[in-house]
Amino acid sequence: MDIAIRTDASNEIGTGHVTRCHCLADALHARGARITFVCRFLTPGLRARLEDAGHQVRMIDAAGAPDALPHAAWLGGSQEHDAAATASELQDVRPDWLVVDHYALDQRWERAMRSGARRILAIDDLADRPHDCDLLLDANLAEGASTRYQALVPPGARKLLGPGYALLRPEFAHARAHAQVRSRGVRRILVFFGGIDQQNQTGRVLRLLPGLLAPDVAIDVVIGQAHPRRDAVEDLCRSGGLICHVQTDRMAELMATADLAIGAGGTATWERCCVGLPALIWPQADNQMAQVAAAAHQGIVLAPEAVAHDDEALVMQLKAIAGNPGLLAAMSRSAMDTADGRGVARICRAMGVTGIAVRPATQADSDSLLAWRNVSAVRRVSRTTAVIARDDHERWLADTLSRSDRWLLIGERQGKAVGVVRFDLKGAGAETSIYLTPGPHPCGTGGDLLAAAESWLVRHGPSGLARLHADVLADNEASHHLFFSAGFDRTLSSYIKRIVTHG
Repeated sequence: MDIAIRTDASNEIGTGHVTRCHCLADALHARGARITFVCRFLTPGLRARLEDAGHQVRMIDAAGAPDALPHAAWLGGSQEHDAAATASELQDVRPDWLVVDHYALDQRWERAMRSGARRILAIDDLADRPHDCDLLLDANLAEGASTRYQALVPPGARKLLGPGYALLRPEFAHARAHAQVRSRGVRRILVFFGGIDQQNQTGRVLRLLPGLLAPDVAIDVVIGQAHPRRDAVEDLCRSGGLICHVQTDRMAELMATADLAIGAGGTATWERCCVGLPALIWPQADNQMAQVAAAAHQGIVLAPEAVAHDDEALVMQLKAIAGNPGLLAAMSRSAMDTADGRGVARICRAMGVTGIAVRPATQADSDSLLAWRNVSAVRRVSRTTAVIARDDHERWLADTLSRSDRWLLIGERQGKAVGVVRFDLKGAGAETSIYLTPGPHPCGTGGDLLAAAESWLVRHGPSGLARLHADVLADNEASHHLFFSAGFDRTLSSYIKRIVTHG
């Protein structure tokens, strides 16, 4: 599958768009997709990181670096001009998906690109312009999130909304597995205001910290290579005994081990949530204001407006939160409930990029199916927990393969079986059963398999199929999480999901 991504970044624009697109690109690439970035502005460091990750980067000629220009000036002319230049760069690709993450592009650009891309994913967090897209992604919290794009996307477009779709790198999900609710008080603080920090809020905070906290409180400071006052920040850290990290790849580890963060909004908000890190923050750009306000309203962060410009207010808030373990614990729990680090996998599944190929089972699979089904871990969560005899299995398989109301599917990743899905047609619905083959599997394999099987069913099942349902044993926690995460609705004793079929 070919996927193209149109985005921009420079020291002036900021790097957030490319950073989150890079995260998505890596996940899609790991599932077998070929990625082509098309950019007009891109810092050399970002381009090198994209290419080192195995992605192709194609540059549209830029008329000059964007300083404080309006978003439209980043395009070298009009949206139509940019679309023509982008299409020219992609004339040998015709991507299955075109991902656009750019504040200066809207439905005019997307309509112009329709002939060159099969489907379009628009990433937005402002809800200030219309889109002509098949998928709309906004991973932020916002007032009226469920309705604010209602008039901005086509009626048939699917909307992926909220921090459950946050584009976080895999290390955050790994760090979350070991993260704990912060209830011990503040022993370690992380200061991070994004890779650019044009206002040097980092330096401002560091000048206020001496004498404010107990001497045994450790402080980690993270800045980007392009920080405008990098030398001064490093000097402050050296003189104060603080640890300065420049362009670090240890952010998940630093967040997971800290008790309190001081910083900005943006993607870092969901990174902190994923590992349960309480934070005192304030927005560094206009596009962060609604996100920060919504996060504060939900108790995920503290964000009183005065701390952005009033040093006395900032000192007072730091003292108050550092001395309130109960507040830290409550914020930590709320944060972990908000983002779990699996958003990228959910987006990949919504795009139909799972890395898993699904095929109907055949008689040649009989021995493998019997062996997998008789594994104790599979029997334990099945309706029939006894070991299945070969004769019984052979009769069942022969019956299954002859039926028109049952589909038995095997999912394979790189030619190796990862699991089995069965759909039993009942009226306009299909009962769903799933299990993984024995052995270790990457996190999220069950969700990828279920998504791949559902996609197969949409393509090959009857046109009148309207819903899926699954019955799950009460103590089968993994399956409860799987179906809930896959968009099934919980009823008293089962899960139900409405699906859209072709035809």
